[in-house]
Amino acid sequence: FTFGVLKIWVKRGINLDVGGGDPYVVITMADQSVETRVVRNDVHPIWNEVLKIYVLDPTCPVSLTVRDHNKLSNMDNKMGNAVIDIKPLVQAVTVHQNGLPNGTIITRILPSSSNCMSKESSIVWEDGRVIQDMCLKLENAECGQVELQLRWIDI
Repeated sequence: FTFGVLKIWVKRGINLDVGGGDPYVVITMADQSVETRVVRNDVHPIWNEVLKIYVLDPTCPVSLTVRDHNKLSNMDNKMGNAVIDIKPLVQAVTVHQNGLPNGTIITRILPSSSNCMSKESSIVWEDGRVIQDMCLKLENAECGQVELQLRWIDI
């Protein structure tokens, strides 16, 4: 039983690492893992890629890891990570099925110690879909943020 599909538009990275690198993003949920392409030698990479994860259990954490592709060895270094909390998005989907005016803000999520957000995030009704733009602050890193958009698709 699949609950739905989470489309994750990985937009860009900001100030990823002082030393540079060849960053890419890996998104994992349960036993699924998807990743963006590698952007060579860029601390402000623009991936602009949409990744899809099939959500079987909406309470299962979604993790995002930025890795540095190492051409010399097959061990890629971790540049930082964050947890994507999809519970507010899933809740908005179950409560608001349709009929809202385009651009209606369903809910706002403020950055807190319990999430990885670097600024306020809004869940919005747009073109018959529930979407959420967010900017995540990387943990286990000196600096770095990743901008992305979540879009829910019912099956």
